[in-house]
Amino acid sequence: MKWNDEKLLKRAMKIAHLSALSAAIVIDDKKVWSNGYGLYDRENKKKANDETIYLMSSLSKSITATAIMQLYEKGYFDLDEDVNNHLPFNLRNPYYPNIPITFRMLLSHSSSLAPEEGNLYAASQLPSGKKDILQNYYCRIIPANIKVLDYPDPFLKEYLVKGGLYYRSLVWNKIPPGKVMVYSNIAFGVLGYILELLTKQSFDEYCQKNIFKPLNMENSSFLLSNLDYNKVAVSYEYKSGKYFPLIPYTFLVYPSASLRTSVKDLSSFLIAHMNDGLYKKNRILKEENIKEMHTIQCKKTYHDFYYGLGWQIKGRSFKNQFIFNTGGFWGVRAKIKFFIDDKIGIIFFSNVNPFDSKKISKNIRRYLADMFIDEILFRKAYLEF
Repeated sequence: MKWNDEKLLKRAMKIAHLSALSAAIVIDDKKVWSNGYGLYDRENKKKANDETIYLMSSLSKSITATAIMQLYEKGYFDLDEDVNNHLPFNLRNPYYPNIPITFRMLLSHSSSLAPEEGNLYAASQLPSGKKDILQNYYCRIIPANIKVLDYPDPFLKEYLVKGGLYYRSLVWNKIPPGKVMVYSNIAFGVLGYILELLTKQSFDEYCQKNIFKPLNMENSSFLLSNLDYNKVAVSYEYKSGKYFPLIPYTFLVYPSASLRTSVKDLSSFLIAHMNDGLYKKNRILKEENIKEMHTIQCKKTYHDFYYGLGWQIKGRSFKNQFIFNTGGFWGVRAKIKFFIDDKIGIIFFSNVNPFDSKKISKNIRRYLADMFIDEILFRKAYLEF
């Protein structure tokens, strides 16, 4: 029976009710294949391709970690240094006030910060000018009258420090820092804030100059207003046979989840990480620092994966350990994955919810579709290239 990846990918899309799917395959130092399927803007009948721009959600953390590691490489700090040396407030777990929280802990989700009580995000609409407009949008932590412009300062202090205006006892785990990997978005918010303090640049400005430009990522940004809105995928919620468009949004903790990019652009980033920090003639990190990012940092985890520095890590599949990252939220599904030894990687993005907390059957369909797409792309890579 002839292998027909396009037919199989479309079948997976149907299983999960995906409106659009963009995907790419990277082998060694080249993007060997990319394509798009379905509609990324159903109202205007726009077809997806490898330049369609999607919101990345948590996959953004791999970019943020790379930026932080660049500062480490330039000597701004040591990975095991107390982050309080660079913050205008005292970051400590109140249950363990004498244990310093380090850059390595924040990067590896082992700082003892707990998962957020609610998701820290806000609506983002592209105005007529050149600046993103943010407003509160379904956020259980932030009171309705807070000004989003108060992020990151003083919001982070008021949220993280005991006695702060937005502080909750659930902000911290009762686990000593450095002992267990527990996923935290706000940890990457702190890292992004430190980057801005140290470089005196906005987070997106730094990434544009030091990551996106060297990697030829021309359609990537943490700000919606920096992008060609006509290429940005509309996020959809699928219900009862219909696709409902969602309000364009971004995350308040922008270093954690607000990147928008295409599979074409992110392929360059994947090439750099698969090739010890080198993309063509541009080096974004030294080889030893790339390898440190791909190394398990904390041996104990409450998740079904371990964590390096900005990357998720799982055990042996096919021949070797694989490195990956994912993003999922309203109208967002993103995945990047590669095998270190074989230097084969895949990327795929979609614009329909990956989950529905109230419908287990829908979750199963989307989970199976995710696994199916993953398998199709890797099989294509191994058989055809």
